[in-house]
Amino acid sequence: MADTKVILTKTVSNLGHPGDVVEVKLGYARNYLIPQGLAFAWTKGAEAQIAAMKRARLAKAVATREDAVAAKDAIEGTTVTIAAKVSESGKLFGGVSADAIAKALASKASVDPKAIEVETIKTTGDFAAKVALHPEITASFTVKVVAE
Repeated sequence: MADTKVILTKTVSNLGHPGDVVEVKLGYARNYLIPQGLAFAWTKGAEAQIAAMKRARLAKAVATREDAVAAKDAIEGTTVTIAAKVSESGKLFGGVSADAIAKALASKASVDPKAIEVETIKTTGDFAAKVALHPEITASFTVKVVAE
């Protein structure tokens, strides 16, 4: 099967970012990328569109990097306290999710729950956590789980 060139309009994992020209199998492009609005067919006239998309991505990256540095300053070294229901033996009913941690961090900075790295929390206590605010910037903080 022949390969075809497409221009990505959105980020596709393991493939690229908006504005990237990638070569993929014809069926993947025709049946998935193009119908989902993730890419469009490459043409010689699309070079101007590629340049515009890359300029926009670069401007957004600079802005988000500045925001990430500000968020890191607000989050780094802080302790987030989360109250949870606890059994008599000291174990949690369920666990503490990344969504709950993100909501607790909302007062300091807006954080994507998928970017939070923490071990599985099933008991009360202090747990080290990291959040990726930007591809190059991470902030470390502590999650303190207390009984409700």
